[in-house]
Amino acid sequence: MPLLALFLQDVTTSSEITRPSTALDQNPRSLAIALILIAILIMIALVVTILPSWYICKKAGFSPWLSFLHILPFGTLIYLYVVAFSVWKVVPVPVASVPVPSLPPVPPQA
Repeated sequence: MPLLALFLQDVTTSSEITRPSTALDQNPRSLAIALILIAILIMIALVVTILPSWYICKKAGFSPWLSFLHILPFGTLIYLYVVAFSVWKVVPVPVASVPVPSLPPVPPQA
């Protein structure tokens, strides 16, 4: 609704069109700091997703380099579909057979 009100305004003078200055206009250093912080947060998020994916791929028998799909847009979704719906090349660990102790025979009841 506020967007519709923006289009219905009758603005005719150029002084009404100019936008008010913000803190980023007055201090361009704060914009650079914000961009650096965003880049650092993106790098941390990539490490947090790529590292576990690397180990999952190694244990599943895939190439661990597949985990770098997280860098691409929609790469995480592609990675999840590849890992979920492909045949894993891992042989299941055989279940150790433990002998079940047998109970002594029960004498017949009279």
